Amino acid sequence: MPQTISSAIISPVQSMELLSQMEMASLANTDEGVHALFRRCALAILNTGSATDNAHAIFDAYETFDIRVLPEPWGLQLEVLNAPAQAFVDGRMLQAIRSHLFAALRDIVYVHHKLVNQRRFDFESGEGITDAVFRILRNAGIVRSDVPPRLVVCWGGHSIPRDEYEYTKEVGYELGLRELDISTGCGPGAMKGPMKGAAIGHAKQFYKAGRFVGVTEPDIIAAEPPNPLVNELVIMPDIEKRLEAFVRLAHAVVVFPGGVGTLEEILYILGVKSHPDNAGQPLPLFLAAADAQADYLATIDQFLRKVLGDGIAEHYQLVVGNPSEVARQVRHAVDAVREHRVRTRESFSFNWGLWIEEGLQRPFHPTHASMAELNLHTEQPLHVLIAELRRAFSGITAGNVKDFGVRAVLRHGPFQLHGDADIIGQLGPLLQMLVSQGRMRLDVRDYVPCFELAGS
Repeated sequence: MPQTISSAIISPVQSMELLSQMEMASLANTDEGVHALFRRCALAILNTGSATDNAHAIFDAYETFDIRVLPEPWGLQLEVLNAPAQAFVDGRMLQAIRSHLFAALRDIVYVHHKLVNQRRFDFESGEGITDAVFRILRNAGIVRSDVPPRLVVCWGGHSIPRDEYEYTKEVGYELGLRELDISTGCGPGAMKGPMKGAAIGHAKQFYKAGRFVGVTEPDIIAAEPPNPLVNELVIMPDIEKRLEAFVRLAHAVVVFPGGVGTLEEILYILGVKSHPDNAGQPLPLFLAAADAQADYLATIDQFLRKVLGDGIAEHYQLVVGNPSEVARQVRHAVDAVREHRVRTRESFSFNWGLWIEEGLQRPFHPTHASMAELNLHTEQPLHVLIAELRRAFSGITAGNVKDFGVRAVLRHGPFQLHGDADIIGQLGPLLQMLVSQGRMRLDVRDYVPCFELAGS
């Protein structure tokens, strides 16, 4: 059995102290489904620093873990039972983990009661989904009117070798020297490196207002606990709202080498950028890698051009090596975004002007049936094909690391993907590269592909 702390009662660090008696009662008496979701996310947060990305293994190791909301006259507290010992030092919970627990409570339970139960969200229209994304971010304090444009979203793999991690950290350091803030999926690897580097860069510039924004969703956080550098955490309801939050918050996006989750992110933002209605919307996108990973970028570039056409390359810029050059280009792009927002009188903190097709907004639940039914054919509009490819990579991500996906593959075997020979012919070598380079998950020695490819 893993070493555990039998019990601890904790209070909020700074948020959620001022709740009414009715609000606290609703949190304490939440329904079983919401409590189970909060429990899963809380266990992942308490497991920060673990060397596994297998949510299934984490849940099995801590079957007796539980967390309860305790309403008190002066405010609420949380009681944790049989929690991982690494969340504590000398019997006291680490401050960062404590903060993240209450962020999870806010986003999962508080948002559910205040906004879902009271029917304040409209998930049936694209405009309603965007409004919900904004309000969740505002409720979490992520969207703020007092911060100029300087948030750089960094995407990349959680399962990467040390040299790639160091490169992401060096780029983060150069971004930090230029007083740019960082947002990532908040996990390990390429999500941690830019934050760690930027923290050092901020310190050297005496820049004390640095923001390290972690944007995640319940199934991802269960497999990839937030790293301790995250000082602003928000848990979106699902992967699609998480991705929309990223692109509407971003003033520039830098993508480092990664696995299928990274490809999903690249396809999502290309689906947004390539839409004709976004022609005048600057959303700088850089695909960056160290010299040793130049072939990785070339493979991704070739895949995108072969499947989506050469015109897709107009929407991103490849940068190989030289972390300071990456940061200079990003800084210049962010300054251009600021000028555009001033000129068009648009919000600095949330890009309302982007048009996002509902095909990219609607939640996709990967099952064996839904994966087999994906329309991976070239004879359809570009934005529809991109949305379908995004779902394919999302499903593979689920089969790799998300608890429900891992269990489904264990029960029923690999997901089946069908499509045009040209598309399948490009997908095969790309996915094989990700497998051979150990980019699918952390325990690469035991990795068995959760997918199989077939023609139409």
